Amino acid sequence: MRTIYNDSHALHHGKVEMFRGELVPCFEVPARVDHVLRALKARGLGAIEAPDAFDDAAIARVHAQRYLDFLAGAWDEWVALDPANATRDALPSYWPVRTFRSDVLPASFPARMGLFSYDAGTPLTAGTWTAARAGARCALTAAARVLQGDRAAFALTRPPGHHAGADFFGGYCFLNNAAIAAQSLRDAGVERVAVLDIDYHHGNGTQAIFYERADVQFTSLHGDPHTEYPYYLGYADERGAGAGLGCNHNLPLARGSGFGLWREALSTALRGIAAFQPGALVVSLGLDTFAGDPIAGFTLATPDYLRIGEDLARAGLPTVFVFEGGYAVAEVGANAVNVLDGFMQQAG
Repeated sequence: MRTIYNDSHALHHGKVEMFRGELVPCFEVPARVDHVLRALKARGLGAIEAPDAFDDAAIARVHAQRYLDFLAGAWDEWVALDPANATRDALPSYWPVRTFRSDVLPASFPARMGLFSYDAGTPLTAGTWTAARAGARCALTAAARVLQGDRAAFALTRPPGHHAGADFFGGYCFLNNAAIAAQSLRDAGVERVAVLDIDYHHGNGTQAIFYERADVQFTSLHGDPHTEYPYYLGYADERGAGAGLGCNHNLPLARGSGFGLWREALSTALRGIAAFQPGALVVSLGLDTFAGDPIAGFTLATPDYLRIGEDLARAGLPTVFVFEGGYAVAEVGANAVNVLDGFMQQAG
């Protein structure tokens, strides 16, 4: 399997995030990708390539232009507020909740930070835009390789993407790589695309982007939002709206769920995808379902990820894998590569 690797990912390296009332070191760190890259090389799973060049028009097919403009200039604005800001990351502290306006773009940088975000756990750094933009190009390149005939391709990048909406960041995510890949497949003529999110945390951004569309089906297996981040989306009764009614499928599971129950949910998801009859599949590959993950609550073991890859391959679809979460850093490489290895072994 071909891997498209973002060699700019480490330019985004947050120092701290707000977690349960205190500033703590970030869980989302460059070492996550480094471990996956080492595991890929050790396993000899396939070629590792740099992304192709794409202009930002492909990203703007998913994200609002005023949001992209903000991200592109945010760090310079942050430092312009106070030269000392060059030594610390930017975190939002104000948000336009119910009854507040979001249509007017404030002149204040802190106000715009809040307008375009939804949590205080996602630091914006000097290299965030460069890393995220290169990551989107990895997703676009992986989709292009599948369009060119590869059975599957893997976009290995960070920051992750599935929590990012059309015009907001959060959950460590700035650009929604899975949605960008799915849209590029549609734009290339694939009539229907399925997005399957297997991260522990619901892909609220991807759901929101495609919620009213019938050409992209979104399915997510995740921790129950009654108790798990992102809390405010991911319930089973969220089925889509308008033309997209019936094209959104959430399969929330209780904290502590093991592989048996999780795999049953995956089977349900894959049956729904088969009924949709897509021409391609995009997988948001989160590995924070692992038992040792510090900010999640399922109990999957490393060998289970081989079985997941096999199950995904049985769908028989051209598949784009996009790296998402997984914060048990030492184990994330083996877990990620097991999915890809299991997929390729089953696919032949």
